Amino acid sequence: MVFASLIFLTVFLPLHLVLYYAVDNKTYRNILLTLFSLAFYAWGEPVWIILLIISALVDYGNGRWIEHFRGTAHAKWGLISSLLVNLGLLATFKYNVFLYENFNALFGTAFEPTKYALPIGISFYSFQTISYTVDVYRGQVKAQKSFLRFLMFVSLFHQLVAGPIVRYSDIEDNINNRKETAYDISQGILRFCIGLFKKVFIANVAGGLAVLYLGEPGNPLDLSTITVAEAWFGIFMFALQIYYDFSGYSDMAIGLGRMFGFHYYENFNYPYIAKSTADFWRRWHMSLGSFFKDYIYIPLGGNRKGKLRGYLNLFIVWFLTGLWHGASWNFVFWGLYFGVLILLERLILNKIFKRLPAIFSHAYLLIAVMFSWVLFYFEDSNQLFQFFEIMVGASENSLWNFKLGLVLKEHAYWLALAVLLCLPIYPPFGRWFENKLRFQSGLLYWWSLGIIQLILLLVSMALLVGDSFNPFIYYRF
Repeated sequence: MVFASLIFLTVFLPLHLVLYYAVDNKTYRNILLTLFSLAFYAWGEPVWIILLIISALVDYGNGRWIEHFRGTAHAKWGLISSLLVNLGLLATFKYNVFLYENFNALFGTAFEPTKYALPIGISFYSFQTISYTVDVYRGQVKAQKSFLRFLMFVSLFHQLVAGPIVRYSDIEDNINNRKETAYDISQGILRFCIGLFKKVFIANVAGGLAVLYLGEPGNPLDLSTITVAEAWFGIFMFALQIYYDFSGYSDMAIGLGRMFGFHYYENFNYPYIAKSTADFWRRWHMSLGSFFKDYIYIPLGGNRKGKLRGYLNLFIVWFLTGLWHGASWNFVFWGLYFGVLILLERLILNKIFKRLPAIFSHAYLLIAVMFSWVLFYFEDSNQLFQFFEIMVGASENSLWNFKLGLVLKEHAYWLALAVLLCLPIYPPFGRWFENKLRFQSGLLYWWSLGIIQLILLLVSMALLVGDSFNPFIYYRF
């Protein structure tokens, strides 16, 4: 099941909200939330719910073990167990084919891996439970004594299948002592509707256009038929799709959490206004970046052990960041590409851009990100290099054709809105709207809020009724 589906919007979510608020008991609400979360996950992959529950059981036990043996050498075994089990699950279900293929290529063997369908959300909930046991081991949080509450944390359907990566320490108080308010519910509904609109109205349209010029995974396009301009337009559409797809999903997750009393941290902060790749990654998928920083980069020593060790740690983090996104070398190269750019910025580029108008650093960032999305999109190396050749004009493909002009004209208003909403225009408007109406004219504020929510929801649902193209990119990871 996905958030941007009619079954979720018309049956699952309304029924869950009604039943949740029909009872006024924290334990019963936790049970309902857990059951609905498990049902949400099982809707698409009922067999893999066993894997989710096993992961929760293991790390619930590891947390209790660490707490019980705190201050002794035995506590470390709980941490080791968590790492072995969770990384083992990832290796088995996400990376096994990749590992076999590379082993066979290196040693000339012909081992046949057992192929599994990728369990949805395994990369997210594995990282969440790892962060929990690490934080318990560090003494930053106390182990959760209630298995029901811990299972609820692991299985929360708001962010289970595609993030953001929610740490136990971030919502510990919400798990144990949350208080749901009418204001939180209304703000949650608004945030959800905004995310749904971004997903359906912008991401889906951008994705449909991207496929025209990039092809689909498993159904490659004949790249000799596209022009240089179409190549750039296609990857630009993918850049819009992946941003609005994932940020829209994160908005929906944050909004859903707030409807049920959970306050998740932001996951995106207008990344396309960044002026460096380091700044871009402080704004893009922020929960993943902070995870690698706190659990990989800093424990490795960061840059405290000398420049060379700092550079090595930087590339380890970006190697793992790329590998986290997918079991394919193009994702590894994509991660290392950003590692190289960040290193170049530290050594050379930042000094140059400080002397130039900001538009130059911003243009550099956008071009660098466009090239990164090519690495991200094409898993086939031949198509990858062919597409790069087209983009830089090193192929025999023509520069422009009349058909692209028609596409641009047909989508001009939509494209203007999509680009405009990449800019931080909503936060000041939202603050003005709230300060002006909520505190000066309460009734008008609530009526206006309800109308905005209804318009966004109805437009999104109308588009879902008539559109069969409704992918979600990050389900692949």
